[in-house]
Amino acid sequence: MPNLLYQWLQYRYGDRMLRKLYEKIRNLAGSEKSEPALAIVSFAEASFFPIPPDVMLLPMATMRPEKAWRFAIICTIASIIGGIFGYAIGMYLMDNIGKPLMDFYGYSDKLEHFKQSYAKWGAMIILLKGLTPIPFKLVTIASGLAHFNFGIFLITATITRAARFFLVAFLARKFGPSIEPFIEKQLYWVTGALALIIIFGFWVVTKI
Repeated sequence: MPNLLYQWLQYRYGDRMLRKLYEKIRNLAGSEKSEPALAIVSFAEASFFPIPPDVMLLPMATMRPEKAWRFAIICTIASIIGGIFGYAIGMYLMDNIGKPLMDFYGYSDKLEHFKQSYAKWGAMIILLKGLTPIPFKLVTIASGLAHFNFGIFLITATITRAARFFLVAFLARKFGPSIEPFIEKQLYWVTGALALIIIFGFWVVTKI
């Protein structure tokens, strides 16, 4: 997955600067500061940073499988806090921070589409997009911009982020370094299927 993520990021944001940033974050996975760095990256990715925490979570969980669940919890909590910050940007700081941020990443056209989608699909947008390669910052900022119910945002964001990070941790813990080629090629298909299962379960609960 790291190579796949890097190729996508390289295509989306450019090469030199991103390469250095990517490698630096990747190398942090084996350092003594790995846990604080993982929390920082998880927080930042949910609100303004381009590189997802999977870049660190996967190698950390494969190197120390006994701490895989701990790492997934760190990712989840930090990502949710970052998501709240992204939500606040969308709701209160859109003109000053949100719009320039979306323009910088080239998401401005997608932001309006997301905002309109909330009226029709609501929580399912967050559940689905939180598991896919769609940058989570786009989801969190769009949620605030659309004034989406904060309680539902918090619940659905927690479900989808935890599902993604615990899936990565589970695969790393179960199969170790040998799972990396599989995750690199197939993780988004797996998380996509998981997203559909979660959405179906959510729909069933709302109908009971």
